[in-house]
Amino acid sequence: MRPKERTIRTGPRTGVRVDSMLSAALIAEFITPSDHLWLVSPWITDIQVLDNGHGAYDALFGDVPPQGCRLSDALARISHGGARVHVVTRGDAHNGDFLRRLVKAAPPNRIHIEQDPNIHEKTLCGIDWILSGSMNFTVRGMAKNDESVTYKAGGASAAQARLDLAQRWGDGE
Repeated sequence: MRPKERTIRTGPRTGVRVDSMLSAALIAEFITPSDHLWLVSPWITDIQVLDNGHGAYDALFGDVPPQGCRLSDALARISHGGARVHVVTRGDAHNGDFLRRLVKAAPPNRIHIEQDPNIHEKTLCGIDWILSGSMNFTVRGMAKNDESVTYKAGGASAAQARLDLAQRWGDGE
């Protein structure tokens, strides 16, 4: 596959949001989970990442599809599909609800959480794609703040990022 790259600038002035880009990446992970999926962000809220209010994603969820899917649910579903999910965030109470929900919903041997007080990077990275930029995975980051987010599929960027992330924080095994 030829590498593809798209940078978007989100915020109230642009009227652009990152929702569809993030949803597409997570749906791809539902279908074919990466061996390792990395989420790195100092601030994480259990944001809704898929709106299934009109049933567009019913086939992904089985017999009782939810109206929506939160980030912790999406990552847990991906971990149940075989991915080892790595989360690097700050050890701040703000991130607590998200982390508790993720740990409760995912198989324990498929989740690796690192808390780093100095983390400032914002990245979501699978086997052959990476989403990175200035956006925290929070309501403000996704819907209110002016942000710059780049999505790259194919090429060497994701592989290099996964190597760098594993070197910095290990793989939790």
